[in-house]
Amino acid sequence: MRKHLLLSLLSALLLSTGWLSLSGIPLLVALVPLLLVADDYGPGRRPFWKLAGWTALTLGLWSGVTTWWIWHAAAIGAILSVLITIVLMGAIFMLYHWVRLRARLPLAYTILTTGWIACEYLYTTGQVSFPWLTLGNGFANDPWLVQWYEYTGVFGGSLWVLIANLCIYNAIKEPRQMRRWIAPTAVILLPMLLSIVRYVTFTPKNSSQVTVSVVQPNIDPYNEKFDIAQADQTALLVRLAEEAPANVDYIVMPETAVDDHLWEGMLEYSPSVEALRHVIYSRYPQARMIVGATTFRRYEALEPHSSTARTNDNINYWYDVYNSALEIDTSRRVAIHHKSKLVVGVEKMPYYELLKHLEFLIVDLGGISGQLGTDSIRQVFVRPDGLKAGTAICFESVYGEYMTEFIRKGANLLFVITNDGWWGDTPGYRQHFSFSRLRAIETRRSIARSANTGISGFITPRGDVLQTLGWDQRGILTEQLKTNDTITFYTRYGDYIGRLCSYVFLLGLLYYVAYRTRRRNHLVP
Repeated sequence: MRKHLLLSLLSALLLSTGWLSLSGIPLLVALVPLLLVADDYGPGRRPFWKLAGWTALTLGLWSGVTTWWIWHAAAIGAILSVLITIVLMGAIFMLYHWVRLRARLPLAYTILTTGWIACEYLYTTGQVSFPWLTLGNGFANDPWLVQWYEYTGVFGGSLWVLIANLCIYNAIKEPRQMRRWIAPTAVILLPMLLSIVRYVTFTPKNSSQVTVSVVQPNIDPYNEKFDIAQADQTALLVRLAEEAPANVDYIVMPETAVDDHLWEGMLEYSPSVEALRHVIYSRYPQARMIVGATTFRRYEALEPHSSTARTNDNINYWYDVYNSALEIDTSRRVAIHHKSKLVVGVEKMPYYELLKHLEFLIVDLGGISGQLGTDSIRQVFVRPDGLKAGTAICFESVYGEYMTEFIRKGANLLFVITNDGWWGDTPGYRQHFSFSRLRAIETRRSIARSANTGISGFITPRGDVLQTLGWDQRGILTEQLKTNDTITFYTRYGDYIGRLCSYVFLLGLLYYVAYRTRRRNHLVP
């Protein structure tokens, strides 16, 4: 038992390093200890459930150590994060164990590899979605290792991790046979070498430079955001914006920086929007301002409304509430992008058509409780000189394929606006920032990131970090970023590895059923 405990703890530790501001390289051996634990359990109900316990311990510790910070915003979110990880990934590992005892090892390895990635893909695309612990995300602090994400995305990283672990596991079982170490050595070193070459030689094609300033107002989301008048918050934003250089092209402000009941169709009459526009008009007429806001859309009497629209006894119309990004210039035009990747339990209720009567359970972290509206269109902000920018709002930046939609609509650079203050001074905001490094590699776009607090800063198309403002700091940073017109393979095809693994996993299960049926009928040895 002591041996199994130590192996489980070691596996959990190695799985966690990539999310704890350390290197993700230990992921390449992180599952080996758990695979060795599985070797000690044969067929039978009792051994099965004993191994299930060690698997749950390993996965629970991994999830708990890396996502405990969710507790600061919603305790139930932290608990569910751990439970879902245990159920999804634990089921795949136990299925692998079941198959390896009853069929050939190549089939078991296929089930484990494709099944794990299929679960990650499901957790990315499903109604309940929190792909924080996708294995490929563990290399967010090692951009030099995963430059090939421009071809594979993070699921390519997951595939690398799983194959490397299986190769090393096989080599460890017979350590004196040196030829068994050829495969793991090649699997680990070849992607590394290819990535290093790409990292050293990469330069954006058809690039120009754009000057971007990011604002970090550092307003406490719990004790100040909803207690300080919006006029005072806007005045702070104006003071910070006025510190931008005269040649600035974009001034970027964080998520929900403006929250004074902005009705779409009348945005130009908002005092906050007018104050921010005056900064552009008087100081930076060539610039655009990107600012996060809570906006409302009213539906006319006979206009069909969305499933997320709301009303109450005091009004006779339906309306939607959006977490939005606004683009403000010297004109009275205001362009809008609506956040569409919403945080489960905070901004949306999953399976809303069935569970809409339970929306009161949604945690209020934004001043507006209940299901938020979404949009099927990714709005790209276009300047008169043809430069296009895509703006992801907070949680949207975790989704690689979602971010590629901005690029396919012509975005030359990306902005991320967020409010990471809900989690306190924990690993949460650092992890969130590091994921943007992977988005930069996948799309080969520069990223400017404005956080209310957390980390604001700039990331190059190679995933390198330039200037940053850290936790509990107020200020403005300015950087010249390179634009890019290149469409990467990943941008064009998205999470194809996740989709392909899902199909192969289902085929593997069907093959296993056929194999067992034939074996019972003595059709195979």
